[in-house]
Amino acid sequence: MADTAVRLADPAVEARLARLDEVLAQLESAVPGPAMEAVRLLTEVYGEALARVLDHAEQPLRETLAEDELLAHLLVLHDIHPEPPERRAERAVDKLRPAVRERGGDLVWAGVEGRVARVRLDSGGGCGSGCGGGSAGVVDAVRAAVLAVAPELEAVEAVTEERKAAPAFVPLSTIRRRALPEEAR
Repeated sequence: MADTAVRLADPAVEARLARLDEVLAQLESAVPGPAMEAVRLLTEVYGEALARVLDHAEQPLRETLAEDELLAHLLVLHDIHPEPPERRAERAVDKLRPAVRERGGDLVWAGVEGRVARVRLDSGGGCGSGCGGGSAGVVDAVRAAVLAVAPELEAVEAVTEERKAAPAFVPLSTIRRRALPEEAR
């Protein structure tokens, strides 16, 4: 029996994907036509092979494949991911929530409207003036995480919770019964 092939660690995969993007960009500008068509056809054939694997897989295996970060990206690339983009985006927000809470805020999934993911971000007021736009950084991180797992979505918006105005303070002296003029009695 043959030895199991050595698998690439996630950072090595990410480095290769980044390099692949660079090489494809160079190839596209240097040699348009047959080379790029070969890449496109190869991608389509591999996508079809991956779709057939999913067709034959039972639900637990489909879920396991979809949970693997690299395979999930390939499933999205080929438009065959078994989960809808809304669910993938919600899971990305769920993964970020502990880090936001650790910094005194909160992050809540608010759903999708059209092709826009919506999240509610509460900075918790723990930053004061020294945060330097901390909530903008959180929104950027959420945007990157959501669009990485659900590129079908076009944008990510932070929504604010509508807060009801606090009741106005009315001094007691303004609501005491006033004495009616003598002729009105």
